Amino acid sequence: MKDVLWIALGAVVGANLRYAVNRVALKVFSASVPYGTLIVNVTGSFLLGLFLAWTSERVLADPRWRPLVAVGFCGAYTTYSSYSYETAMLLEQGHYGLATANFFANNVLTLLAVFAGMALARAL
Repeated sequence: MKDVLWIALGAVVGANLRYAVNRVALKVFSASVPYGTLIVNVTGSFLLGLFLAWTSERVLADPRWRPLVAVGFCGAYTTYSSYSYETAMLLEQGHYGLATANFFANNVLTLLAVFAGMALARAL
């Protein structure tokens, strides 16, 4: 039950920061390109990679930090961070075919899912 609370705390912060970044990006950049999402996806991926590598390879971190930061914060801030980290791990482990498949599956299938959801919403 403790992990659920840590995840919830991280998620509150991550979701609110995502909202704030998107609002600022809309004011600073053109709304015609989703710069806020790009910024969130890139920074979230960077933060997850930094956090997981640092806490698993460099320091012995309290186990509560992983649910708080990786699952809660990064999960609410962007799920793209998990996808990026997993693909990077496949590449580092020499699983180039799996990394390529993961890359295309995530990008193509999620884009197709967006179109499918849009089509369903428009059909209802």
